[in-house]
Amino acid sequence: MSFFSKVLASVGIGGCKVDTKLAKASFVQGEQIDGVIAITGGKIDQQIEHLYIEICCKYDVENDDNGVSAQTAVLSRQLITQNITVLEGEEKEVPFSFQLPYDTPMTYGKTKVWLQTSGDIKNAMDPNDTDFIKVEPNQLSSSILHSMEDIGFRLREVVCEEVPRRLRDKYPFAQEWEFIPASGEFRGRLDEIELIFMKQSESNVELLIEVDRRARDFGSFLSELMETDETKLRVCLSVNDIPQMEAKLTELIRKYA
Repeated sequence: MSFFSKVLASVGIGGCKVDTKLAKASFVQGEQIDGVIAITGGKIDQQIEHLYIEICCKYDVENDDNGVSAQTAVLSRQLITQNITVLEGEEKEVPFSFQLPYDTPMTYGKTKVWLQTSGDIKNAMDPNDTDFIKVEPNQLSSSILHSMEDIGFRLREVVCEEVPRRLRDKYPFAQEWEFIPASGEFRGRLDEIELIFMKQSESNVELLIEVDRRARDFGSFLSELMETDETKLRVCLSVNDIPQMEAKLTELIRKYA
């Protein structure tokens, strides 16, 4: 084992590499993620002290100059294994299995979610690997989104944006779903509706609904100019509400339309 090889490995040349292989690339919120991390040894023996997989997501942050920059949030960090010796040129696989959080943003619109695999190697460049995944809504989220379409709303945009610290629950951002009334009783009565899935679990969700009313007379026009025409409400929904989801959402929206 030459000193020159050690120096090269310390800056990432000739060191070991990792490659995360997933059983599949599409997952439902809360589903189990299974796979293996394939490790290929480099030109020297190396000790990986820790091997992690992080679930990451991009979100937008508004700057002081009204511009927008992208930041990365780590939603979850899983310790896969530790204290692995990788011999020169050796190939080995480390299996893993962990749960995708129920509140992982769904990959609609510009939302991107990925797994970032990284290892800690003493006095050397850490190996890493990135794998993008598709995140589908679970049963409850899917029921809410489909019910909005059945009521007559069309999805216009889905974005992950930074939220003020006082409103944060678990992450520094929230995923906003913006709908516009395309048909049905709310067309012409509302400008838009925004949904934010706040606290999510296997069977429950806290939904933040923002109803933006359309100006219809002089008084409401003044409200719109003063930006007081928006109504925000929080509602807790469960899987028990799925059979009546369309009616329940219609009643809520009608109350504030």
